[in-house]
Amino acid sequence: MQERKTTWREKIGYGVGAIGLDLSYGMFYSFLSYYLSSVLGLKEAFLLILTPLARIWDGINDPMMGTIVDNTRFKKGKYRPWILIGAISNAVVLFLLFTKFGMSGTKLYIYIGIMYILWGMTNTMADIPYWSMVPSFTTDPDDRNMVSTVARTFSGLGQGIVTVASPIVLPLLSTGITTDKGYSATGFSRWAGILALLLILFSTVCVLSTKEHNIVRGPKTKFSFKKIFTVIAHNDQLVVFMIVAMLSNAGWYLTSGTAVYYFTDVLGNPKAQSLFQTIGAVGSVLGLLVIPILSKWMNKKKIYQVSLIATIIGYILMFIFGPVLKITIALDIAYIISSTGIAAMFVGQTIFLADIVDYGEYKNGERNESITFSMKGFLQKMAYTIQTLVLFGGLAIMNYNSQITSATKEINEGTKIGIGIICFAIPPVLILISLIVFSAKFKLHGELADKVHEHIVQKREKESMLEQVENELGEL
Repeated sequence: MQERKTTWREKIGYGVGAIGLDLSYGMFYSFLSYYLSSVLGLKEAFLLILTPLARIWDGINDPMMGTIVDNTRFKKGKYRPWILIGAISNAVVLFLLFTKFGMSGTKLYIYIGIMYILWGMTNTMADIPYWSMVPSFTTDPDDRNMVSTVARTFSGLGQGIVTVASPIVLPLLSTGITTDKGYSATGFSRWAGILALLLILFSTVCVLSTKEHNIVRGPKTKFSFKKIFTVIAHNDQLVVFMIVAMLSNAGWYLTSGTAVYYFTDVLGNPKAQSLFQTIGAVGSVLGLLVIPILSKWMNKKKIYQVSLIATIIGYILMFIFGPVLKITIALDIAYIISSTGIAAMFVGQTIFLADIVDYGEYKNGERNESITFSMKGFLQKMAYTIQTLVLFGGLAIMNYNSQITSATKEINEGTKIGIGIICFAIPPVLILISLIVFSAKFKLHGELADKVHEHIVQKREKESMLEQVENELGEL
């Protein structure tokens, strides 16, 4: 049986959905911290408490959503209905999260806490089915890699739009009480509303332009922690992936979440962040272009290792040219190196996760597709938790909140140095640890990867033949 190839219409349509999801994702992970601390003036201790509590709930909610998706039997498909339901829900919550409705004090803290948790839940509703859909397009490894690459490309575009446009758009939309850099709660609310509408639009395009072809429907299962722990414990490559992805993603999130503090409070030039992120977007494109070139000489594991090494080198240069020498242009150029590596890293993670699903079926006889993919979203949130603990823990130690609410609103030199360290020095350490773990423990490549692929193809051929026989008998 010839393996089905995905059309470019499907690839592009699928990628468009990632733009919408990452508009919300980028706003949440790159600007929420600054909005809560510097615009609303909430205490650092609030997020230090809220974020871990939210992750405890995510530990239940994410795999639960994975189980729900695995049990889905909608006529329109297993994944696409949930993508649209989740996107609409997440869009509404995104707007509400960045809109305070005149609240203050205890009411505001409670409101933000509820919206914060709801954002994670609704993001899960869309994110898990979206990325779980990758294996449903095709079983062909090269075609699947291309689907993943296109999706990651558009995903980076979504985040790029937010990080590049926000420092420019937010002051234009801001009215009423603003910070000394021109940001206001009204500006954030309006911008979040625009992004929410775009999220719904792009997700609708994704759902209407794609189909699910290679769907594996096993027996319906009930959600249980035992099942989740069994899936993780019996898939050694999933465990490796979880450790590697959490550490490397946490490093990158530290930079994306702290950049607004660095350019606004350290350099005093928030619009310079737009140029920084634009140059980073160039690096992201380069990262996606070098993957097919490197694949001619290297396997997936070596390409991933090269991507992490490039990221670490870029970070070392960014720290030297940024906090140490304060040469902004050189900092921006160095960012190209890191963002190139990060783009390749994220594509690699998406491909690996699809391979890990196949590996679980090869090793244990059970596919557990959506439960496995639910780990991606959960790990991203865990990485964000590490970011929050490091960032807000550091800001609390440096008494950041008291400085921005003082009469002068001046940030002292020690705090500026601390922000620079959090943004550019701690991330490469986390990524280096991730590289060491990956190099030592990841084995899903080469001969083993070929065995897994052959097993899956043969199994699908048998299932297809059996289904054909059953249909013929049913017609008699």
